[in-house]
This record gives sequence, structure tokens and C-alpha cells, in this order.
Amino acid sequence: MKVYGLIGYPLSHSFSKGFFAEKFSKENIQGCIYENFPLENIEVFPNLWQQPDLQGINVTIPYKQDVIPYLDELSDAVKAIGAVNCIRRESNGKLTGFNTDVIGFRRSLEPLLQLQHTKALVLGTGGAAKAVKFVLNELNISFKEVSRTASATAISYEDITPEMMAEYMLIINTTPLGMYPKVDTAPPIPYEAVTASHLLYDLVYNPAIPLFLERGAAKGAVIKNGHEMLILQAEASWEIWNS
Repeated sequence: MKVYGLIGYPLSHSFSKGFFAEKFSKENIQGCIYENFPLENIEVFPNLWQQPDLQGINVTIPYKQDVIPYLDELSDAVKAIGAVNCIRRESNGKLTGFNTDVIGFRRSLEPLLQLQHTKALVLGTGGAAKAVKFVLNELNISFKEVSRTASATAISYEDITPEMMAEYMLIINTTPLGMYPKVDTAPPIPYEAVTASHLLYDLVYNPAIPLFLERGAAKGAVIKNGHEMLILQAEASWEIWNS
């Protein structure tokens, strides 16, 4: 029996376990199970691999960075971003870390890109923003980071002018603003300057249309939430484990 799973703490609800259970059933994939492994401390991580059937795991909060010292190899994306969410056990027993958020985001975003989407505003400067910036660099899309307070690398929300909105036609929310249960929040951008030529992408997927996207849609913009990215990054994990 090939074993796959998810580490993190706590793991009260896991998208991954439900996703893979359904995938194995729907695609009639035999001899595979996907388990949750709630680890109270990352120091017990090596003990997991005493299970000879464990092929690969996903990693969620709070261990996406903490797990890196335990790995033998890292993908280029992980080296750039500093976060792992997928680990593959190689045939020689070594452990390789990947970041499938990068793959999921790119595969979700690319089909929506039009000629005008050459510059992006990236709202937020946390871990999720790092994966987004990695992909934008890969796609040769220049970007500005936006944060609550301006810094050497980011402008503040107050700095976003209508002229800037007309120049930056791709706007990506990497913050939790608008996520359930705080559904009445949204990044404070000048929504009156959003047009039908804009693409608004929100990593939030619960609710399906966060306030950020709702306000963009009201101005005719193309909108996309983070649900497909979530599915595509899970599929990318399966590809990595079986490649």
C-alpha cells in the first residue's frame, strides 16, 4: 500500500485528504491511501519516514519553512521562495522539497492573461505573495508590491493612484482580506478605477466571490478566485510523487 499524507498542526479540516480520497475513488487508483499526520513538533518529522510505504507528503502551516532543514534536495522554486508544500521520497530514500503553489497559480492564471496584462499589483507581502512573485517573474510580468505601510520594497495602499490603476491591469490579492468569516473586508484599492480590461485574481476561495472580486466584477473586470489554484497544486503534488 502506497501511503501519502499531510503534515501540519492542527489539522482540524484538510482539503488535501478529501481531495485525494475522491481522486483515488473517481479515477479507480488502487493501493494508495492519503492520511493526515498532525505533528505537534517538527522535530518528530524524521520518524514519519520510518514507514517504508510513505511515498510523499504535503506540508501546511506552520511547517512550510521549518521542514526545509530536514530535506536533502530543494526545487528552484523552493530555493527562491523559502517554503515547501510537497515532499517526494526518492528511490534512494532522499527527500526532495517542492512548492506546488507556484505550479497551481501559474496554471490557473496563464489562460486568463491578455496583451494588456504586462504589469501587476501584488497586494500583500507574506508567504503567499512570494509564490505569486516567483510566477510573475517567470512570465516576465513586472510588478509592484502593496502593503499597509510603505517600505523599501513595497508601496502603501494610499500610494495607488488612478493613473497607476490604468497602468497595472493585473491585480492579485494574496492577503486573507475577505476570507470567511470576515467576508465584509477587502483590500483598500481605488475600485472606481477598475475597468473591463482589468484582471483581478484573489487567492481567497471561501467565499467563492470575496468582496475584492465582487467590487471588481461590478466594474466589468475579469475575476478569478483561488479554488482552481488549490486543485491544480494538489494535482501537481500527485504528478511530482509519480514522476
